[in-house]
Amino acid sequence: MTYSTAISSGRAQLVDFRQRTLAVARLRVLLVAAIFVLIAVAAVARIGFLGLTDRTTRTTSLEEALLPSRGEITDRNGVPLARAFPAYALWFNPEALGDTGSPLVQSPVKIAAQLKQIFPEMDEADVAARLASGKPGYLRRRVLPEQANRVQALGELALEMPKENDRHYPQGTMAAHVLGYVAADGKGRVGMEQVLDDQLSDPARRAMPSALSIDMRAQGALEDELRRGMLSTNAMGAAGIVLDVDTGEVLALASLPEFDPNHIDAEGEKAMFNRVTNQVYELGSTFKPLTVAAAIDAGVVRDFGKRYNAHPVKVGRFSLKDSHFLGATLNVPETLIHSSNTVTARIADELGPERMRRVMMDLGMDGRPAIELPARGFPIWPGEKWPRLRNMTVSYGHGIAVTPLHLASAYAAMVNGGIFRPATMHRVEPGQAARGTRVFKSSTSSRMRQLLRMIAVYGTGRNADAPGFRVGGKTGSAEKPGAGGYRRSSLVSTFAAAFPMDRPRYVIVAMLDEPKGTTASSFQRTAAWNAAPIVGRLVPRIGPILGVRPDDTRDVDMSDLEPLVGGGA
Repeated sequence: MTYSTAISSGRAQLVDFRQRTLAVARLRVLLVAAIFVLIAVAAVARIGFLGLTDRTTRTTSLEEALLPSRGEITDRNGVPLARAFPAYALWFNPEALGDTGSPLVQSPVKIAAQLKQIFPEMDEADVAARLASGKPGYLRRRVLPEQANRVQALGELALEMPKENDRHYPQGTMAAHVLGYVAADGKGRVGMEQVLDDQLSDPARRAMPSALSIDMRAQGALEDELRRGMLSTNAMGAAGIVLDVDTGEVLALASLPEFDPNHIDAEGEKAMFNRVTNQVYELGSTFKPLTVAAAIDAGVVRDFGKRYNAHPVKVGRFSLKDSHFLGATLNVPETLIHSSNTVTARIADELGPERMRRVMMDLGMDGRPAIELPARGFPIWPGEKWPRLRNMTVSYGHGIAVTPLHLASAYAAMVNGGIFRPATMHRVEPGQAARGTRVFKSSTSSRMRQLLRMIAVYGTGRNADAPGFRVGGKTGSAEKPGAGGYRRSSLVSTFAAAFPMDRPRYVIVAMLDEPKGTTASSFQRTAAWNAAPIVGRLVPRIGPILGVRPDDTRDVDMSDLEPLVGGGA
């Protein structure tokens, strides 16, 4: 009995041992299978991730991930002008398949034709040649997601779509000369992208947008009216600026033809030249008010009713004369209203070259224009000693060449009470404007506001007189110099204005380079018929935007000067 019980117990232990051994074996098999499944899932996930992103992973901090790769640029009201965003590029990688022969499944010609269907502006022959060369490189930058999907559908592994940060200008060509662009090396070029490059790329500062002084509403209106004026007169170019007379802030700045900072090509590079800040011109009769202001300030002009000889002025073998006979004598208001060279030259002769030269220097005419933009032209300056003839010609804008920005800053000083302030592309907070330097007496500035208003009411600036906005300004039509002298067939037409003249807020300079006489300009080439109308259309568009509403009940008091011009007759 004892023996049989022992046998039974041994059998039970053996069965139990076998069951435990089988359980352990099953557990090990399941564990190995689970490991293989996890490895397979991880591999599939990795393949999927690489397939979707087409790039390897990299470590980055949370702060770096949240910051834009380059700071944003906005206008004074926060409207985005330049911002960074993730984009795709089309990269040709001839080593994508290793050393297996050709990296392409199809021929380079067929692939180029298919890419042409995706990117219509692409040069098919050039792409085919680059693919056939076997050299790696970008075939295109800034590829849209839907375009990237179509490229991937071609099934060519050598056509890779790396994801990278790109610079986008949501306003297109608008304010292109102000902004500039970002080159392939990630550095800013030409405009404020270059000026602000360190700030925009600094991790400590690029989180905050950089606000410029321009107002995109005024910018759009300025470009629109300049383009209209340029096209309607077949001019080769145009330039314009809107400047705050009290702060020096540039509210709008345009140079035409423009370029597209989103797409830089050979044509775009040619158009990058900034006519407002970099090109110097002889701006003609727009200098006459500056000469008169200098003479008033110096006490040379006291009696505005004094009659000056308006016949041609003989200086050595040269004779200075007007474009047409304006009368035997003219007083100062008539001189500006009818734009007389001869009387202006006589006033400058009384003022003398030293005092004239000093005023021009105080207005910054002897150096590059004061602004942050890198493209700043150096004036053609007459030098230290001005002979009598040079002083006379400078008085009406010949023999000295400056940028339109020089002229705008000078007019701002002439109408704002006499204070010259450098122009700026940065938004100026209230009360933070530069103190500036006094150039004219306050009383002189007040008198010039009357005279400029009279030009727009009674003289050559009548086409700029927008009802209710009290515009004042001066036309200038100057022949361009060339080989052997001035070219009578090539003019630079300019209108320099300010508004409202009873309390000037803004200066506008509009310029057309070589306008033609067309139906739109009554077949005239002078500024009274082409540049002045640009200002006349622009002011009603931007005035209300900038806080100046039309008011027919207000104006500059010209009652003491109007009798001198026959009540405007």
